[in-house]
Amino acid sequence: MFEAPAPATVDRMLAAQQHAADQFGLRATGRRVWGYRGRTLSGAAGPHWLRLVCAEAGTEGGTLWNGPSTSRTLPASVPRPDLFRIRDWTTDGYAYRAELYALAPDPMVSPRPVLDEDPGLPETWWKEMLAALDALADVPPPADREAVREEYLRRVIPQFTGHQVEDVTWSTAHGDLHYGNVTRGPHILDWEGWGRAPYGYDAATLYLYALLVPEAAAHIHTELAPILDRPEARTGLLTVAAQILQAQDRVDFYAELASPVREHLARL
Repeated sequence: MFEAPAPATVDRMLAAQQHAADQFGLRATGRRVWGYRGRTLSGAAGPHWLRLVCAEAGTEGGTLWNGPSTSRTLPASVPRPDLFRIRDWTTDGYAYRAELYALAPDPMVSPRPVLDEDPGLPETWWKEMLAALDALADVPPPADREAVREEYLRRVIPQFTGHQVEDVTWSTAHGDLHYGNVTRGPHILDWEGWGRAPYGYDAATLYLYALLVPEAAAHIHTELAPILDRPEARTGLLTVAAQILQAQDRVDFYAELASPVREHLARL
């Protein structure tokens, strides 16, 4: 998903990945999937999927560290790989967590978070995704996990979109539901940031991240209309739009999305 980090980080993470594979009696194979600045490293390990996360020793823990493990409490109707083994260790000033998933994921919908072309997903895919989002929304928002903070959205929405925030309807969300985190299964990957978010936040991410392909975006909006067309989803959409515009100078694909997002906001 991200470029490989600095060589020293690559060497350290590959050594940790080898250690984790040895602990599970497996061999890491296939393409390396790097997280932001080398914080995570994932890849196939035999028939399984091995994800490694690291932090400076003493800073591990918290919502991002425990997101995948705590997500196991979510309904089985939310399709995601089965996390069945975890190993923690600390060495040379770094803490590591290895997560072993039962099966390697299906192919990703996109090699990057945004769509560059119509993925051609069938109607059944969208029905399953809509059902998964509804199942998540039925989960009471956790008090100890915030995907989006209220103070943040009330600040950035007026600042970057020109719209005002009214009452917020909160629900449980994945929190990073882009096209590099969903497979053609479909399975939803990367649960480290799940938690409380404004209603419609995940559906709005899928929609706005498709705006570079207008025909696909229009189709996606139709498929997700049962969520996106609800009045309470407006704040979720405005939050995603504000995040894109806020980070457009730092994230390349946000810079690409900025213009179509502004055009969409002008029609609200």
